[in-house]
Amino acid sequence: MNSLKKLLESWEQKIQAFSDKPFMKYFRISTSAIWNLFVLFLTIALIAIIFLGSLGAGYFAYLVKDEKLASKQEMRDNIFNYDETSQLYFADNKKLGKMRTDLERTETDLKKVSPKVVDAVIATEDEYFYEHDGIVPKAVFRGLLQDVSNSATQTGGSTLTQQLIKNQVLTNEVSYERKAKELLLAMRLEHFMTKDEILEAYLNIIPYGRNSSGRNIAGVETASNGIFDKSASELNLPQAAFIAGIPQSPYAYTPFTQSGQLKDKKALKLGVNRMKTVLFRMHETESITDAQYKKALKYDITKDFRKREKQATEKYPYVTYEIEDQAKKIMAKIIAKKDGIDTKRLDKESKLQEKYMILADRELRSKGYEIHSTINKELYDAMEKVKDSFPYYGATYNKTVTDPETGETKTVADPVQVGGAVIENETGRLLSFIGGRDFNLENLNHATQAKRSNGSTMKPLLVYAPAIEYGKIGAGSPVADVKFNHGGWEPSNFDVNEQRGIVSARAALTDSLNLPAIRLYAQIMGNRPATFLDQMGFSHLDADDYTNYSTSIGALKYGVTVEENTNAFSTFANGGDFVDAYAIEKIVDRNGKVIYKHKSKKKKVFSEETSYIITDMMRDVLKSGTGARAKAGLKFSADFAGKTGTSQEYRDVWLVGYNPKITLGVWMGYDQPKTLDQYNGAYFQPSTRINMFWAQVMNSIYDANPKLATAEGKSFTRPANVVSRSICADSGASSGCGKKITDLFNGSIFPPTVTSNSLLQPFGGTMPSGKGNKSKEETAPGTANNQAPPVNNSSNNTTNNSNQTTPKPARPSTPKPEIDEKPEVDEKPTNEKPPAEKPPSSGSSNNKPNDSNSSNTSKPNSSGGNNSNNTTDSKPNSNGGTGQSSVSGDSNSNRE
Repeated sequence: MNSLKKLLESWEQKIQAFSDKPFMKYFRISTSAIWNLFVLFLTIALIAIIFLGSLGAGYFAYLVKDEKLASKQEMRDNIFNYDETSQLYFADNKKLGKMRTDLERTETDLKKVSPKVVDAVIATEDEYFYEHDGIVPKAVFRGLLQDVSNSATQTGGSTLTQQLIKNQVLTNEVSYERKAKELLLAMRLEHFMTKDEILEAYLNIIPYGRNSSGRNIAGVETASNGIFDKSASELNLPQAAFIAGIPQSPYAYTPFTQSGQLKDKKALKLGVNRMKTVLFRMHETESITDAQYKKALKYDITKDFRKREKQATEKYPYVTYEIEDQAKKIMAKIIAKKDGIDTKRLDKESKLQEKYMILADRELRSKGYEIHSTINKELYDAMEKVKDSFPYYGATYNKTVTDPETGETKTVADPVQVGGAVIENETGRLLSFIGGRDFNLENLNHATQAKRSNGSTMKPLLVYAPAIEYGKIGAGSPVADVKFNHGGWEPSNFDVNEQRGIVSARAALTDSLNLPAIRLYAQIMGNRPATFLDQMGFSHLDADDYTNYSTSIGALKYGVTVEENTNAFSTFANGGDFVDAYAIEKIVDRNGKVIYKHKSKKKKVFSEETSYIITDMMRDVLKSGTGARAKAGLKFSADFAGKTGTSQEYRDVWLVGYNPKITLGVWMGYDQPKTLDQYNGAYFQPSTRINMFWAQVMNSIYDANPKLATAEGKSFTRPANVVSRSICADSGASSGCGKKITDLFNGSIFPPTVTSNSLLQPFGGTMPSGKGNKSKEETAPGTANNQAPPVNNSSNNTTNNSNQTTPKPARPSTPKPEIDEKPEVDEKPTNEKPPAEKPPSSGSSNNKPNDSNSSNTSKPNSSGGNNSNNTTDSKPNSNGGTGQSSVSGDSNSNRE
């Protein structure tokens, strides 16, 4: 013990001796100074940190001072308020496609997303997602340091929560203010939403580049379907990794171009390499095993990419645009009603309508609605095949058009256009339609938008049915087929020399004689029969249409659409009840709530007796009259009635026919109205063409749905009050005559007895001494020598087409490209013999004209004056613009 003590004392003496040396004095002074400096710098650093922290906090507070702190509900609403693409459907819940929009998105639930996708996203985008409170401080400081130092390496530091805030609440603006708000709101959001809710919202809003249609997409479900054609719940590991990697650079990593084509191998490699990076991160975070990682790296992801998918506007353009347009009209009224606006004002006030149509368009394109239409896919496809294969439309011309955006002119084809509509009588459902020959050539819907003269299809609607309803006539009542001159207006039948004298109303309608129809209309005009047209959905009637005698043969100022004309005929099939046609069955919001459901309403227009009598008269039109060729072309039997129609110079040809179940109306004509009566040796007479086309379309309906075409074997039911009466053929009296005929009448009404003089009123005229010969041959239009020169009544918005020179088509050889002004002959050369066709039923002729409506072009009103209607109506295009009129001007010279 003493030895140890001595040892310690010895060491102490040595240390003391060492410290007493001179150089140790300077060492102690130096270390003391260094320590003091260290303490000083540490103090300064702490003060600086506190200062800078305070300054940073103050700056942060300054940056977010204007940011209103939203409530929990407001923040949740903002987060979940993401656009979702609306879906379009055919009838019977058959998907048509998605509504046109700049960005497609389909919402999904987290439980419907593959766990592999979730693991891939977290491993790649936010490794500490389930641990942090909205932000990762070290990542924030790292990003700030990189930004301040202008580092070439930018690692990024945004959590999923921050990305959600940036996309849903803020903007993509690059600024410290936006970043500060992002941090604040991210931390706040973590208190209002669970981690799974945040993750689900993120997966629904994040952009994923393009799909196989070339459309911009967002949301994991949309990406899974658009890239791999499967749900997000069905993705395998490599597919999940590929999807998870896209958001970092969506348009670089997406496998598709803007047109929906697959990128080349070099461009695809970017996405594949990104997928491998995601797999590496998953392996690094132990989300997948070594075996899974190695297997996924060898996987050929390119074989899974979806083949190019056509958009709905490519596959069914006319249907897509029609459904969208009709849905917008409905939604506009729904929104206006919510705003306390009387929806009737939308039909009267154009600016108000425009406002709510814009709001409706935004609502439908972004809120994930399901829009269910009435269009039957099978019927539509069947009718399209007939439309595309029909060889007898007529000659195709060339026309020069100007591009509205570039101002450049180009030559395009100008073919004969076609429109058609099939309506279910009882409900008004628009089951199918034909919008035109080629949407890419002309996007005007010729079934629902184009307004044309309806020719002699007007006669049953405006003349004979109203006259029966008023008690003026029955089916067998006498009418006068006698020429007249009224203030210079001298209308005629198809054969300008024909006048049969006294004929029955049935015969006059069967053979579509013009003179009896005009005379009878003049006699009932005091009752304003045009109000019947208004009740049956004619939406473009002008005041002059109520007073012009030539309205009786289809000379409307603005015209009528195929849908409207067809819909009006369905009134007769319904026993006199008009049911407005419609194309939208229901609209369902993304929560499954039905916000609109159509309810058909019947409106009594004609009595059952009138409807049956006019139907029975039009049975004869198809049996032995101007529509005989159509009925002869059917490959099945059914109870049909119908009427043909032709406007001046064969600018329009029509046929509307119906059975107890459906009504089919078809039309042909040029968009720039000109005669169809060209090259009839190759294409048949225009009236024959429309007969053949109607029959082929109806046969296609039979192939798709026999029950509709045959009305399940049902016939029109004769009301008990429709009776057969024998009357004097020349006076309508019940006795005191030599020749009697028996026909149908309303049992409650006995039409008044007439005389030759009363039948000739109000125009007068002279009864022919002998009956005229019934025309059996069609002649070229424009040969009538009683046509007055057309009256030019054009204005800034109208075009006079009546004196337009029709260009002559080129001969059968293919025109030289440089001769643009020469029209092309469509499909059939003019020197080719027409193919053999099935002849019509016995008693009719293949060359029998359809509705020979020949009259001069002036349109007299009931006061005897002339009212020229050389007008054309602006036609809307798919974008709401206007173009050249599709209405035939001066269509009071109707020949069928």
